Amino acid sequence: MPLNVTPAILEDLAPTGKLRVGINYGNFVLATKDPVTGEPQGIAVKLAREIGTRLDVPVELVSFETAGRMADAVKTGAWDIAFLANEPERANEILFTAPYVEVEAGYLVPAGSPIQNIADLDRPGVKIAIATKSAYDLFLTRTLDHATLFRAQGMSGSYDLFISDRLDVLAGIKPWLAMIVEKLPGSRILDGRFMAVQQCIGTPRGREAGARFLGEFVEEVRSRP
Repeated sequence: MPLNVTPAILEDLAPTGKLRVGINYGNFVLATKDPVTGEPQGIAVKLAREIGTRLDVPVELVSFETAGRMADAVKTGAWDIAFLANEPERANEILFTAPYVEVEAGYLVPAGSPIQNIADLDRPGVKIAIATKSAYDLFLTRTLDHATLFRAQGMSGSYDLFISDRLDVLAGIKPWLAMIVEKLPGSRILDGRFMAVQQCIGTPRGREAGARFLGEFVEEVRSRP
């Protein structure tokens, strides 16, 4: 069913006459670029273009290397909507929809690690590599009591830090960790997850009409067979 687009919605979501969409190319689950053509693709790109069609405005993709940088860019008004995970710290400045997809986050340990399960991990001396200001960094910052987080820019940066500093654990989304296992002999992903990253659509606070439109859009997307 088509969603009704009012002037208030257009003012919230396309105040410049176009829909500026924050896209995080650091998360390949949501968005990538075709290696040959460079054309953006992925679920976030597809949904962004569909929203632009509903609003009948051009879409401008505003690219970021990490979700943290994209979330911080709300302060500068760099985007009108963004595809990123809902986290309490971000919700101070961003209105979020319900999630349109959830991505499990977990832990990888190197060959020979004595750590056998997630319950063994949060103890003094355990060093965890993580992408700074990612949703799972914000979550673990709140919830870990004893292990120490070592932060780097983006998932690739956290992997490099994990290797170069010989850290105990690499935290990340499980589809990415599955790729790391393939290139790191003897490494393994611990069973289970420590969180499900709820990927949502956000818009800056104060844009309530736009947020309601986005919420209805996501509910429609979630109801599709």
